[in-house]
Parts: sequence; structure tokens; C-alpha cells
Amino acid sequence: MCGIVGYIGQEDSKEILLTGLEKLEYRGYDSAGIAVRDEADMNLFKVKGRIANLREEVDESVSANIGIGHTRWATHGEPSTANAHPHQSTSGRFTLVHNGVIENFEELKRDYLADVNFVSETDTEIIVQLIEKFTNELGDRLQAFRKTISLLHGSYALAVLDREQPDVVFVAKNKSPLLVGLGDDFNVVASDSMAMLQVTDQFVELMDGEVVLVKQDEVEIQKLDGTTVERDPFTAEIDASDIEKGTYPHFMLKEIDEQPFVMRKIIQEYQDENDDIKLEEDVRQAMAACDRVYIIAAGTSYHAGLIGKEFLEKIAQVPTEVHIASEFSYNMPLLSEKPLFVFISQSGETADLRSVLVETKQLGHPALTMTNVPGSTLSRESDYTLHLHAGPEIAVASTKAYTAQMAVLAILAVDTARAKGLTLEFDPLKELGIVGNAMEALCDQKEEFDQIARDYLSTTRNCFFIGRGLDYFVGLEGALKLKEISYIQAEGFAGGELKHGTIALIEDGTPVIALATQEHVDGSIRSNVQEVVARGANACVISPEHLTREGDAFSIPTVHPLLAPLVSVLPMQLISYYAALHRDCDVDKPRNLAKSVTVE
Repeated sequence: MCGIVGYIGQEDSKEILLTGLEKLEYRGYDSAGIAVRDEADMNLFKVKGRIANLREEVDESVSANIGIGHTRWATHGEPSTANAHPHQSTSGRFTLVHNGVIENFEELKRDYLADVNFVSETDTEIIVQLIEKFTNELGDRLQAFRKTISLLHGSYALAVLDREQPDVVFVAKNKSPLLVGLGDDFNVVASDSMAMLQVTDQFVELMDGEVVLVKQDEVEIQKLDGTTVERDPFTAEIDASDIEKGTYPHFMLKEIDEQPFVMRKIIQEYQDENDDIKLEEDVRQAMAACDRVYIIAAGTSYHAGLIGKEFLEKIAQVPTEVHIASEFSYNMPLLSEKPLFVFISQSGETADLRSVLVETKQLGHPALTMTNVPGSTLSRESDYTLHLHAGPEIAVASTKAYTAQMAVLAILAVDTARAKGLTLEFDPLKELGIVGNAMEALCDQKEEFDQIARDYLSTTRNCFFIGRGLDYFVGLEGALKLKEISYIQAEGFAGGELKHGTIALIEDGTPVIALATQEHVDGSIRSNVQEVVARGANACVISPEHLTREGDAFSIPTVHPLLAPLVSVLPMQLISYYAALHRDCDVDKPRNLAKSVTVE
């Protein structure tokens, strides 16, 4: 689920809602809708597709001073007009938009709504139907709203309209973000302040378990027991950098949270009208013509390249090498006859990559750049470009660009395999959608990663990351994240290498973070964990749901094993973030580092 907007005031709400939704388009979505209440009735407009299509659908003759809107990315139910938000109760009295995932929606449907005829496949419709059912039973809409949210398990941000009380927007949240914006003779609701900065810079942060009544001239915050809560608004500063950061304390945290939306944006950009992969034909031909791919990268992008090698070799059967750019320039290996060079860079301005590009171009070899900045130097000077579509990344420590790199590499690998006529049981666009949902679930569990950082990293001077196969590469990235923003000495190792020297550094209390997402090496990595535990290590095992064992520190959602690195890296990012916070480090601008490395 993606974006929520709401408005109540004296102006016509339609344009304010549509403009607000447009401000949230960067998150990625597959459908959109608004509901506005005029003097006669509730008016609902929904479409599958873009907000531009929604604008065409909206009846301009309708004038209404209250409304809610939503952009949706499908979780429960396919992208469709029926599944798009807002959703209505059977009688049409209540209309609702929802961000998040209701984990117990099937039980609620079975226990309370067996006689209801549902018109969508969503978990969201369960909520609005419960509100109507309990209103009819209790005779009080506010009590019904409280009872409904008390039954919900999972994450949610809700905005609800009652046709019979057209002077209030009912609001509540749990885990999913939601704000109320304050204005003169109007108030607004938004999941991100970016959506409503065009009308106000004054926002009130809502807390989990609160019920909020948003009226034209009043905002009343209540606890579930009805106790009134007073909370001062904050000012969302309106300069360029703060508009990008919104209400987040740091760009890094915002960019971690944006990763589900980046996955969805990549799917949209690399999907054609037949829901198949869409790539430029010259890129496809370049991949078909080469006999070996040479991935050139640095830092985080190098770690993405290591994952990309696995994709290209295991999926597309293309021999692939991964090289650190600064080493390649001065120590070029023996090249194959028909190489293709793939340069991976968030900024597209990395100096040591450009040095390799210049040299290989002089040798007449083709170059493909994967970058977040299409007009950058590497993009301009390469033969081909694949855009990451991650949006501006401001924090020095890369997060969303890294997962975007892996996602685009997976798409490239599958497209190449299909062009070669290889039979695959792997749909990258579908699987990346599942990855996006898993990422969103992890982003809703920040408190647990905060606690892991406290438990394992609060006083340590060093930390080790171990894994096997793909997990080893993610461990390298986890170690880099931790050291670059928290300044903890951190190293990533292949699990089997511990006994060849590194285990000498293990002593009582040494934190060892172990990734165990690959079933075929699960037993091996867990043996490595036992080796360090026997020597006093404080081991933190992170595993997917289907491999979780008693004693594991955290369980992540299960996704396709090849794409597990896109999900397992989020705990690494969030643990590093909180470790840096607890050490009072400058998260976005760590010492001695720059976002774009423009010197060799």
C-alpha cells in the first residue's frame, strides 16, 4: 500500500487530493482513487493505472469540501478498479482508504462477516465492512471505529468518511505513517508531508493506537479509551533538501523506507503492455553478442555486482567477472574476445569507473552503464544505459540504489536467458513485487532492529558478518554499512573461511551477525555459528521464515532464494542506522566520505 491524502475545508477538495496524490507518485503504484462528499452523496472515482487517468475519470461538475484519496500497490488482489481504494461498506455509508497489511483479515472475515458480499479481493474491504457492522450493532460510529481497529493485527493507516456525518474524517494508524496537516479553515491528512506541502507546512504526528477526528476547524486526538491527547504541530521546512527529506530525521532512514516503492517503480519502468520485460533492443543485442561480462564497480555497487554475477551466470549462463574499478585500471586482466563492460554507479560520476571506461573504449569494447542518474558522465559516455529509477539518493551510505542495482541486474539476466531460448521458472517482475511487499513488512518493524543494535552493538568496537553464497555478499555490504556510518570496525567473511584465520579474533562478547537465507548451505552456516559461539561470540542469526530455528534473532519474509539478498540487506541497513544513532554519529554525512567519489 502506498499513499493517503485527505482534505476537509472550504475549497473544492478534488484538485487538492489529486495534486497530493501526484506528489506521491514517486513511491510507485498500480491504481488510484478519490472519494468526495458533496451536498447530495458520496462520489467515488477509481482507476487502474496512472493519476492522469484518474483526472480524466473525475466528474468536474462535482463540488465537495471533504474527501480522501489513495494510490495503491497491489498486495491482496490484483491491480484493478475493483481492488483500488477507496473502498465502501455494503450500504455505501462508510468509505475508507488504507495503507498497510492486515495480517488477520481472513479470520476477521470468517468470524464477523460471513454474510457480507465482498466486491474486492483486498484485506482493506474487511475494515470498512467491520465499521458498518459495529455501527449498526452499537449505534455509535466512533465506538465502532475503536472496536474495529482494536481487532486489527498488522500495519495500517486509515482515513474514513461517514456519509451521514460529512464534517469529519476519522483517522487511525499502527506502524504505517500518517500525519495531520493544519491550515486556516481547513485541515488535511497525508501519509507523507510531501503530499500536502503545497497547502500547509504545519503537521501533527500521529502515534500508534490513537483515534483522530479531523474537522475543518479542529483536530481531536484520542487514545483508544477516549482520553484526549494534546500535541503541538511541527513545521516542515520548505527548502529543497527538507522537502526531499519530509518529516524523516535522516535521509538514510527515508531512503531505506523508499525501497519497496523503488521495486515497484522498477517493475513499472521495465514492464511492457503485455506484462513482460521491456528493454531496449540494442541492450539485448549487446548481451547476446558478448562472450563474457565484466562488471566494474566500487564499494556498495561492487557488492551489488557480486550478486549480479550470480544472476547472470545462474539464470542467463553468461560467464561474468566482477572487478573493483580502482584495481582494474592498473591491473587489467586477460580479456575474452568479445567482452561487454557493465559499469555500476549510483551517481554515474565515479572517477575510478570512468578511468576504466575510457581505457576499455579505447580498446573498442562496448560499455553498458547502470546508474541512478541517466544524464551523468558514465551514462553519456557509455554505449547503453539502464536506469535504476531509485529517485534521488542523498545519504552518503547507499541503500535504495543498491537494491535497485540488484533488481535491474536480475531483470537483465532473465531477459538475456529468454533471448537465448533458455527455459525458466522465474518471473522477475512478479518476484520483485513479492520482494517489495517483504521490504515493506520489514520497514514496519524498525523497533526490533533498534533493539538488535542495542543488544549486539551498543558497546562493541568490532563486529563480524558471516554467510555462504549469496549471504556472504550481503554480509560484505552489511559490514560496509556498519563501518561507514557507525565507525565500528566491521568485516564480512565467507562462513567457511573463519577457521582459516579470522576465528582467532573471536573472544567473549564479540558480535557475529550471520545470514542464513540459502537452504542448500543452511546446515553449513549454522555449524559456523556454533564454532564462534563456542569461543564466546554473541551470535545474531537472521533467517527467512521457512528456515528459522529457535534462538534466531530475527525472521525475514520468505522470497525467491535468488532474490533473498534484496530483502536480507534491509536488516543490515536498519541495524547499522540505529547503531550509528546510538553512537551519536552523523548518519547522512559520515566522516571522511562523500556521496559521489570524483577522485581516483
